[in-house]
Amino acid sequence: MTTFDEREKEFEARFKHDQEFRFKVTARRNHLLGLWAAERMGITGDAAEAYAKTVVAAEFDRGGDDHVIAKVAADLAGKGHAVTADQVRFELAHFAARARQQLMAE
Repeated sequence: MTTFDEREKEFEARFKHDQEFRFKVTARRNHLLGLWAAERMGITGDAAEAYAKTVVAAEFDRGGDDHVIAKVAADLAGKGHAVTADQVRFELAHFAARARQQLMAE
């Protein structure tokens, strides 16, 4: 195997690792956001975990952060909490940093 082939394989392996890590960060971030929102809505225990899973699924069902933000903002508004999409977006960014730290520590 040539040096070029080795470098190409290393690049592909690194790319795959980075993509998997990004996926895990996104899923963990959305889960943390879901737990945060559940707490504000007075949802606890297994119901909070179930709600967090719906937030994670929202990213992949319809795709993208905008759908996650809209879902959480609408759910909070439905429970009488005045929250804007920008506030949810701020929390999402906060939880992204926390998710990245948690995964790097594992």
